[in-house]
Amino acid sequence: MTTTSMSSDASGGAANASSLADPRRASWWVLAIFLFPALAVYVGLTAYPAFRTFYDSFFTIEGLDATFVGLDNYRALMSDETFWVSVRNTFIWSFVAPVLDVATGLLLALALYAGVPFARFLRVAWFTPVLLSYVVVAILWTWIYNYDWGVVNLVLRALGLDALVTSWLGNPNTALAALIVTHAWKWAGFNMVVCLAAIHSLPSEVLEASELDNCGWGAKLRYVIVPMLRPTLLNLYILAFIGKMKIFDLVWIMTQGGPLWATETVSTYVYKRAFNWNTFDLGYPSAIASVWFVVVCGAVIILNRLLATRERLEY
Repeated sequence: MTTTSMSSDASGGAANASSLADPRRASWWVLAIFLFPALAVYVGLTAYPAFRTFYDSFFTIEGLDATFVGLDNYRALMSDETFWVSVRNTFIWSFVAPVLDVATGLLLALALYAGVPFARFLRVAWFTPVLLSYVVVAILWTWIYNYDWGVVNLVLRALGLDALVTSWLGNPNTALAALIVTHAWKWAGFNMVVCLAAIHSLPSEVLEASELDNCGWGAKLRYVIVPMLRPTLLNLYILAFIGKMKIFDLVWIMTQGGPLWATETVSTYVYKRAFNWNTFDLGYPSAIASVWFVVVCGAVIILNRLLATRERLEY
């Protein structure tokens, strides 16, 4: 082979390589075209509002007038008693309610897995509340908790337990617990479906071995099923925790944070300071939202570290 032919082959190979590379470079433009609508929506509806909230927290904003106040809003926040009450209530929601949600969902899933009568009907009935909006759920449970003709008090009176009859949403000692039960009723079906799918995906060999060892349901649940479901249960808990940290709609419709701030959450307090109170200042609620954003992110990171599975479970 001559030198000329070798050089022509090399130049031809380089040309072919460059022609193959050109479509790859052009594909980035196609990718950018398809990504631009989603990025525009994200920047316009998520990134910019978040940045603007942080920015506004350093100002006193009254109408169109903005006065720079530095860290004054954050200093005022530290001495705001209502804010700390809302933080306490939100943390109760976030740490206690997910346990109830996930535990109820697991129990319902175990009932279906064990083959209770009318399993198909119960699966649909238990999942139906997930499909209902918060408005419907709130109105429904407001009727259930009604002092005069609510189902709860009617049952208590029928059982002769008149001493336990109370205004569940009007009593500061029971209002928060009543809302937590309502929220658990709505989301137990979702946790049930996830847990049921996880149970059916467990290796049958392990479950059959436990049955051969005469392992009862309690022991099987404690030593076999729950340990193997641990990653699923932890993920459900973290998802529920994030949702509870920003709970707003159910509380607002049923109690609006009352009575006496007994059900006030950070989200409802931000809304009140921004739109309901006659302060006409968007800077202070922006400071509350900024602080809570950092708290939620930090809490999620800590939970992931503390509850992460240290050793991968192998079947």
